[in-house]
Amino acid sequence: MPIELGTTPWSWRGAMRAEALCAQAEQAEAMGFDAFWLPENHFGAGRSIPSPMLSLAAVAARTRHLRLGCTSYLLPIRHPLQAAEEVAVLDQLSGGRVILGVGRGVQAAMFSAFGVEPADKRKLFARNLEIMRRALRGEPVVEDEHGKALCLSPLPVQQPSPPIWVAAFGPLALRQAAGLGLPYLASPVESLQVLEDNYRLFHHEVAAAGLPPVSVIPVMRTVFVTADQAQADRARNALADSVPPPMRDKAAGVEDWALVGDAQCVRDKLDEYVARLGVTHLVLRGGLPGVSDAQQVASHEQVRALVGG
Repeated sequence: MPIELGTTPWSWRGAMRAEALCAQAEQAEAMGFDAFWLPENHFGAGRSIPSPMLSLAAVAARTRHLRLGCTSYLLPIRHPLQAAEEVAVLDQLSGGRVILGVGRGVQAAMFSAFGVEPADKRKLFARNLEIMRRALRGEPVVEDEHGKALCLSPLPVQQPSPPIWVAAFGPLALRQAAGLGLPYLASPVESLQVLEDNYRLFHHEVAAAGLPPVSVIPVMRTVFVTADQAQADRARNALADSVPPPMRDKAAGVEDWALVGDAQCVRDKLDEYVARLGVTHLVLRGGLPGVSDAQQVASHEQVRALVGG
């Protein structure tokens, strides 16, 4: 099953330090992974990634081929031109390796801290993304005092922009992504059946908008390969307890969103995802409770072998 394989950090111990983060990215590249992904989150002790572009710039300096992804760059809390500049600079620093996942955010405290009304987040997202896309294409963004049009500088290596995916965790966000004709990245705790239903709606909405079919189908899943059944059971139980409160009510049972088991079990599940969704990109979530770094790396190596090198 030839799909693009990415991973988030599998250990958050010391992940705020460039050395710890970059060491994992280097190891992912050595294992043959295609991309290294960071989320954006704020005010979470020990696991905050408030500036993913800055963190990924450190990763860019220590890797050569690994794509650099942000799962959800939060647009409502940023000035769109500053955000576009940060993306363009990272794309230049990395030689054109950025994949930009954009999102709206769900954390009430974050919106309050940045002075954003949660009710305005979709409107701000749409406006800011449109401004960013125009700027990244090199269209004028402002005039100087002499009436001369000024453009973003530098522009990204990838034109008209780095690939943009839209994090969409509900029907309104899903329709917003479809209306833009951009790939959407679903919640990592939705079941395969929900994903299938959502993708059916997504493709319908893309066609209804008169846009070309979207061929990039990314999925983010927790995957852990182990031949130890007792360890697999412990991992599933720990995962059920680890779902954050904003997602807990909407989360399916662990067996419906986490691919945990021996190599054949995980391969069969991956085959099902490809058959039912047409998955082109798989992002592995790391940091499983009760699983050592060495066990997580061993699992990642097996997943890399399962999806093909």
